[in-house]
Amino acid sequence: MTPGDNGASKPEEDDPFGYLYADGQARGAQPPSGGYGYPNAVNRVRAVGERKYGQPQQAAPTQAGAYGQPNGHYQAPETLPGGAPTSRQAMHSGGGGGRRGPNTKGLLIGAIAVVAAVVIGISVAMLNGKDDDGKTGNEADASPTQSQEAPPSPKATSTASAGELPKADAVDDAVQLAGGAAPASAVKGSKSAGGSYVGGMNQVGASVTWTVDVPKPGKYTLNVGYGVPGKDANATLTVNGTSQNRPLNLANFAKAPEGDWERGWTHTWANLELQKGSNTVSISCGNGNQCDVNLDQFSLESGWR
Repeated sequence: MTPGDNGASKPEEDDPFGYLYADGQARGAQPPSGGYGYPNAVNRVRAVGERKYGQPQQAAPTQAGAYGQPNGHYQAPETLPGGAPTSRQAMHSGGGGGRRGPNTKGLLIGAIAVVAAVVIGISVAMLNGKDDDGKTGNEADASPTQSQEAPPSPKATSTASAGELPKADAVDDAVQLAGGAAPASAVKGSKSAGGSYVGGMNQVGASVTWTVDVPKPGKYTLNVGYGVPGKDANATLTVNGTSQNRPLNLANFAKAPEGDWERGWTHTWANLELQKGSNTVSISCGNGNQCDVNLDQFSLESGWR
């Protein structure tokens, strides 16, 4: 049976591949040349569900734009009921199932919150930069640091360090000079700081007095560094105001030639009894002493020799 026998063609008979089969070729089906391959093939453009079974087909427009039949009533899908809209409709932000645009109000609120947080953080940092007394962090502290503090005033007493006993240069704040004794530095070879020593001892009444502090009472040895001009000397030794029975021996132990002060530097010692705490030890030029001497350094040792 053919479409002509049944009148209007059925949808299932529109086989675009009919030219591939013997019965299709017998009905005149040919390879496609823009249509379905049948001699009377047409382009059907209609909305889904518009065509119903048993209704005649409408001719499609030719390539030149004219309709295939004089009485064809071709309608574009846009003109049919329920067809596609002629223009794109704007999407609404609310209702339906459409997608919403960006929430600009929420973004604005978030940006304002971030700016407020930054401003609050800066304010807190500026407040923390101040000390409790209102000074900012850039101001120097009024109290001096360890390097800014003035050095402690020199002590008038030589105090023993841990594990050590006192020692001092003859020219020292813990040593008092009297009776013409005075600092000097003309003779080279002194071991005191800056090469200083005490001269002017060769006159009655000249003296040096060293104030020392010891941790416990007992026997101590006094060491004295001195220099003589190649000849022996001696002096009176006094401890806490009491003269010792024997003078302090200041002999020419260096064996320097007479008159040679630089080669006459040497040392001597004497045994002392000291009390706990502060003590005074004096070396002076008294009547009957030979006091042509320069005094350099003093130190204490525990015990007697």
